[in-house]
Amino acid sequence: MVLFTLFLALPIGYAFYLSLRTVKVSGLGLGKGARTEVWAGLDNYARALSSPDFVASVGRVAVYGLVLVPTMLGLALLFALLLDSRRTRATGFSRTSIFLPYAVPAVIASLLWGFLYLPRVSPFYYVFDRLGWEVPDILAPGLVTFGIANIGLWGGVGFNMVVIYTALKAIPTELYEAARLDGASEVATALRIKIPIVMPSLILTFLFSMIATLQVFAEPMTLRPLTNTISTTWSPLMLVYRDAFTRGDIYSAAATSVVIAVATFALSFGFLRLVQGRAFSQENN
Repeated sequence: MVLFTLFLALPIGYAFYLSLRTVKVSGLGLGKGARTEVWAGLDNYARALSSPDFVASVGRVAVYGLVLVPTMLGLALLFALLLDSRRTRATGFSRTSIFLPYAVPAVIASLLWGFLYLPRVSPFYYVFDRLGWEVPDILAPGLVTFGIANIGLWGGVGFNMVVIYTALKAIPTELYEAARLDGASEVATALRIKIPIVMPSLILTFLFSMIATLQVFAEPMTLRPLTNTISTTWSPLMLVYRDAFTRGDIYSAAATSVVIAVATFALSFGFLRLVQGRAFSQENN
């Protein structure tokens, strides 16, 4: 409780306190007492929610999530089902190979993929050029979102696959034996037994992926020096970083942070309320 209070509750409370304050500048803002902290009420929240940069960043992250989350969870489920199949060989090696990208820090992964995206240094673009193929620039304005989503996909599939695969290994083997006696194929067993039973794990991974999407920061921030198509406000957290550390407006940054936190909680809570009756019905019974 002490650690929770010191390192979570107090910072959250202080951020909320800062979001209700602002700085009043007198004269040129020079000298002692020229800048004083005053009560701002909800002005910082109104300014944050009406900011075109914030609205645009939310739109970009929404597109990013629509591209990333379904693809990542679909691949994670596919790999988990393949690893759980009786016909799969070298399961340990395959599981480690798929999970290994998750162990790479996001900044390192972003640098790695960033240089692979640059046409002048990427070996892939060199091979494509030798083959005479016209390949678009991944860091172009219309494709940069997919490039950032690819980095999240590369690093996130392994973690979600392990969560789903662990749930699959907990399924009693008697269910598989009964399905085989009834003549069910591998595909039918996966669709009618495996996927319904691991549905709580799928919901958990979707929830984690949604939260990570709303908090995307490292990938676009690392790629930004490599291209002009990623602005300083590409994502909501990048907007917070700009306001706090570039403009020095910690009050507006705190308000935007609180808005992001409330939106994350609301979406997570709403999603769980929506699916808990259908997905966790087996556990409740």
